[in-house]
Amino acid sequence: MKELTIGVLGLQGDIEEQLAASRLALEEMDLRGNVLLVKTAKGIEAVDGLIIPGGESTVMGGLSSQKQSLQTIQQRIRDGMPVLGTCAGLILLSKKVLDRVVGQTNQPLLGMIDVVVERNAFGRQKESFEADLDIPTLGKKSFKGVFIRAPAVRETGPGVEVLCKLNDVIVAVQQQNIIGTVFHPELSGDTRLHELFVKAVINASK
Repeated sequence: MKELTIGVLGLQGDIEEQLAASRLALEEMDLRGNVLLVKTAKGIEAVDGLIIPGGESTVMGGLSSQKQSLQTIQQRIRDGMPVLGTCAGLILLSKKVLDRVVGQTNQPLLGMIDVVVERNAFGRQKESFEADLDIPTLGKKSFKGVFIRAPAVRETGPGVEVLCKLNDVIVAVQQQNIIGTVFHPELSGDTRLHELFVKAVINASK
C-alpha cells in the first residue's frame, strides 16, 4: 500500500488541531503517511483525502472561491476523494444553508452533500458545550462531541446516512466518500472518527 497523503484545508479555522488529530490517527493505526496543510488547487490535487476544518464558513467559502479551490475540491470529490468536513467544513460541503435570523444564506458552497444545514443552531459561542454521543459505526464506547457555535443538519437527501443524533438533532452524516460532523472531533482527544476517515482514504486509494 502506498503512503497516504492527507490534506487539511488551511484557509481559516482550527487547522493545527486537525493536523495533530490526523497524525495521531495514523499513529494509532500504525500507518505511515503525510498530513499536510493545503491552500491551493495544486495542493488539493496532490492529496488522497481532504479535511475541511471548523472556522467561519462564509470566510472560508470566499477565500476558496478566490483561489479556485472550491472547483478543484468539487472535482476531486466527484472522482472519489474522501472528505471529512467538521462544523463550518460541513456547512461548506452542504447544498443549502439556513440561518435562524436571516433565513437562507447565499454564501459560496461546495454543494456536494445532500443536506440542509442551519448555522449556529445550538447558540453562539457562550452556548458551547460537550456531550457524549452514540456513534454506532465507531463502536459501543461513547464519543465526546465538542460543540462550538455548532450548526445542525435539518434535512437529509435519500443518499445520506445519519451517523449520529443528539436529542433527535442530526449531528453527523455520511454520503458516499464524504463524512460530515457539526461538532469538532479534533478537540475530543479521541481519534476514532479520524480513523474512520483514514479507512475511507485507504479504500479509495486501492
